[in-house]
Amino acid sequence: MTFGFATSAATSINTSANSASRLARMLEPAEWAAAGIPLLRNPREVVSGLHTRHTPAPATAVVAVLDHEERLAASASFYRRSTPADGWEFRNVLLANLRRVIPHDLRRRTPVRTAVLLYCREGDERWTEEDGAWMWGLRDACTLHGLRCGAYITLTRGGWQVLGEGRGGRRPSSLSSPGELSDIGAEVEPLPLRTASGAAEALRRAAAR
Repeated sequence: MTFGFATSAATSINTSANSASRLARMLEPAEWAAAGIPLLRNPREVVSGLHTRHTPAPATAVVAVLDHEERLAASASFYRRSTPADGWEFRNVLLANLRRVIPHDLRRRTPVRTAVLLYCREGDERWTEEDGAWMWGLRDACTLHGLRCGAYITLTRGGWQVLGEGRGGRRPSSLSSPGELSDIGAEVEPLPLRTASGAAEALRRAAAR
């Protein structure tokens, strides 16, 4: 009897199918660049502001919503779980955090607010499949929340970079100490960080102003 062999084969097929599905739920740099993502007028100010408010460590994502004048309307940060990179999973956690900190704009014919994502990770500035999954997840979450899909920014030991644009800088980096809000022209002090109950393994904190 070959029940053991058949089970192993089925498991192998399922694993291959899951891997293929995950690969389909990611965007490569060329696809991202062709999607017409709006450019940030002052990416350094956006990155510095989010870094100061959330002080992200590696494996921390910060999703932020900007108004039409590129002012911060809301933001939330959370840890990425130790699971294979999957755009569908990333979309779900991004959408959950967006819903937590700001109402949707689905009633508008044209989005007026833009969501950007800052992801702090190990490695260098080069694109990875994990970045591609975050890009897919951000684009899909924005569609479902009535937002424009904005920039995807990585924060590493070497500094920050807006993927698909080639803009970046050495500070802040994943090793930087948080700056002062006054240094970035902030007018409002951040509210105390909030933590979602029952999801400690997936979310460390969520903050909004």
